[in-house]
Amino acid sequence: MHAEYMIVLGAILLFPLLFSIIMRIDMYAHWRSMLKTMGIVCGAYWTWDALVTARGHWSFNPAYVLGLNIAGMPVEEWLFFIVLTFVSIFTYEATRKVLSRR
Repeated sequence: MHAEYMIVLGAILLFPLLFSIIMRIDMYAHWRSMLKTMGIVCGAYWTWDALVTARGHWSFNPAYVLGLNIAGMPVEEWLFFIVLTFVSIFTYEATRKVLSRR
């Protein structure tokens, strides 16, 4: 199946999105800060990922990706760092909220 990487990304993103609504985590109130953080993190990792992929140190199995490439990398790889940064911010905010209740 050529969508496995995308399905995994969706599964990783699903629970934080749901719980951010259920737990009423106010992480979207500071969306500018969140976007700046995501830009810094993604920019650094996209650059590194593109370089190591271009040098052949890293590759992607075409059997598991959609086949849409940007700068030699599948679109799923670009989305991976967005999803991971979002999930990391969510985890931080959720932990902060739970610990502040004590």
